[in-house]
Amino acid sequence: MGTALAWLQLARERLRLLVAVAGVAFAVILIFMQLGFQAALFDSSVRFHNRLNGEVFLISPQTSYLVNMTSFPRRRLYQALGFPGVESVSAVYASLAAWKNPDTGETRQIFVAGFDPSKSVFEMPGVKANSRAIRFPDAVLYDEAARPEFGPIAAEFKQGRRIETEVSNRHINVVGLFEMGTSFGIDGMLITSDLNFLRIFRNRNPGLIDIGVVRLTPGADPVAIRDALAARMPNDVNVLTKPDFIAHEQKYWGSTTPIGYVFTFGVIMGLIVGTIIVYQILFANVADHLAEYATLKAMGYTNAYLFGVVIQQALILEVLGFVPGVFISWYLYRLTADATHLPMQITLNMTLFVFGLTVVMCCVSGAIALRKIRSADPAEIF
Repeated sequence: MGTALAWLQLARERLRLLVAVAGVAFAVILIFMQLGFQAALFDSSVRFHNRLNGEVFLISPQTSYLVNMTSFPRRRLYQALGFPGVESVSAVYASLAAWKNPDTGETRQIFVAGFDPSKSVFEMPGVKANSRAIRFPDAVLYDEAARPEFGPIAAEFKQGRRIETEVSNRHINVVGLFEMGTSFGIDGMLITSDLNFLRIFRNRNPGLIDIGVVRLTPGADPVAIRDALAARMPNDVNVLTKPDFIAHEQKYWGSTTPIGYVFTFGVIMGLIVGTIIVYQILFANVADHLAEYATLKAMGYTNAYLFGVVIQQALILEVLGFVPGVFISWYLYRLTADATHLPMQITLNMTLFVFGLTVVMCCVSGAIALRKIRSADPAEIF
């Protein structure tokens, strides 16, 4: 009976009901978009890390994040190779370079990674298939998921055209494609051999590398190997497992930069906006039906029953606003992913989380609006 009463009161003013549903849907969309951008930030920032074929990694203690690497001595890899449980080691060079758009002549920063092609460093089909091709001088692989500002490189390459341009004033040839994707710090990427990397970055010292990839023997414990290496290595290198390496990158974007704070603040603002909208609707609805609530009190209905009616109204608004909010958010995710090449995806866990936040938001609004019912004294009203 309480649910029927709650619905009838809401449906009586249809325009007000539509405004309330739109307000809840807007809050849901805002929360979904902020969480989506935050998830895209963390997921895209570690695409490179996830595709490295290793269990333990060496980086400089001065390295803050992938795009701003600090080099360390290559000999640390050879020291690591002598530890029990270590099967092989590989050096990776990484840095930004100036890419020249072959069509427009404009330059744009692109991320370049170099490694020994004889070793399986990257777990990507495009890299493995073209590992021989990048051994030739000035040969590079291009990320086909890069931003379009670099030029229609992937499309022209698939059509069989020869792609030649300049990277940091060095003439290069695109000999293959791979797929990595963009992030908040990287708009596009090239992969090449370590020798070609040093040809592009002529001032780099070959003895200083950016990432050390350590592969372990089958059955070896990465945590135990990490601890053993860390105990014996000098303080000019950090030893990390793959989860540590990923967490190191995500921590930078989540806490060191303001981007993570901005997205979190956006979720909070969405909750505040939705709470205010729902509260105003419920408060106005209670005020309009104050005489009816007083009548129910006079008939013997308790405050708890009346409170339940208002809370049910809040939950009805939550459901009516959540459903269109999810579908609109899904559509906006698709538009954003197509425009930015970021991994925007609504997951089940995210949906349940937003649903829970919306329930809390509407219940808080209903709890605030309950104050008006407490003042519904039948003797005063009649």
